[in-house]
Amino acid sequence: MEIAKLGEFGLIDHLTKDIKLKNESTKYGVGDDCAVLHYPDKEVLVTTDMLMEGVHFDLTYTDLKHLGYKSAMVNISDIFAMNGTPRQMTVSLALSKRFTVEDLEQFYSGLRLACEKWDIDIVGGDTTSSFTGLAISITCIGEADRDDIVYRNGARETDLVCVSGDLGAAYMGLQLLEREKTVYYQMVDEAKKKDRSIPDFQPDFAGKEYLLQRQLNAEARGDIIEQLRQAGIRPTAMMDISDGLSSELMHICKQSGVGCRVFEKNIPIDYQTAVMAEELNMNVTTCALNGGEDYELLFTIPIGDHEKIQQLDDVHLIGHITKPSLGQVLVTRDNQEFELKAQGWNPLRNEK
Repeated sequence: MEIAKLGEFGLIDHLTKDIKLKNESTKYGVGDDCAVLHYPDKEVLVTTDMLMEGVHFDLTYTDLKHLGYKSAMVNISDIFAMNGTPRQMTVSLALSKRFTVEDLEQFYSGLRLACEKWDIDIVGGDTTSSFTGLAISITCIGEADRDDIVYRNGARETDLVCVSGDLGAAYMGLQLLEREKTVYYQMVDEAKKKDRSIPDFQPDFAGKEYLLQRQLNAEARGDIIEQLRQAGIRPTAMMDISDGLSSELMHICKQSGVGCRVFEKNIPIDYQTAVMAEELNMNVTTCALNGGEDYELLFTIPIGDHEKIQQLDDVHLIGHITKPSLGQVLVTRDNQEFELKAQGWNPLRNEK
């Protein structure tokens, strides 16, 4: 069905008509000029992300259901990174004429799946036309007690540096998808040159399913936040890893006025990530430091919580905070020291 057949308000109603509100702070959702929210005793957290076709995602290999899920999760992750609880979300889309109502149903099915996982209410948004492809803008709203909020500027000397999960897999998944896309287009070009029909193409993903999952199916680590709360651990600084471990760690150090030492041997890397890096002749540590899109949590904790943190699942101690004069240092497996550099994702960098 063409979107024009429904119109803007018809489309919004079609996609949101059966949404049921779950949070007490949501007084009124989709259907009026504004949503109405009420937070009497909490601090309100607000985060916004934009995703642009051709910059943040490629619809050649990203289906719309996965895209909807990931679009929600990258915003939810920001709320968790502040030690908050996500509650509401608004969704705005700019669409070209090539998209149908059924396409948007797929996008919203993924979006709603992510919101249902963390009991988040979709309370509004906007739709408009686009001449340059699909643009997605999502705002997530959360809450936290004032004393529970964790900023980037709280790391102190002797704090321990921790990360959740493993790093570099999402980047390797992107490299895998780009490689198979290149192979496909090479086949298409060859077929056209010889005036032949385009043969069936089956991408080679065998044994690399985890890498695809990490790239296409990002997960916000609310489970880690819950573990920290249950263990009575309050991070001193925290952020999620969207642009790469090295970039995020340097943000924390800069805003906290400290240095750090991170040990290469302690950086968590999945086996499939290591195999794919070797296959592509890439340094796996560089991929883990700079790849981005892992959406794991990077946080610092007081040294007194050392024993507690060792009891948590899927949390890894990778280094410690130092005096600012000692800089930001990576200690390699053979005990050489190198200055950390921010080489992660930068959407505004000029590519040459």
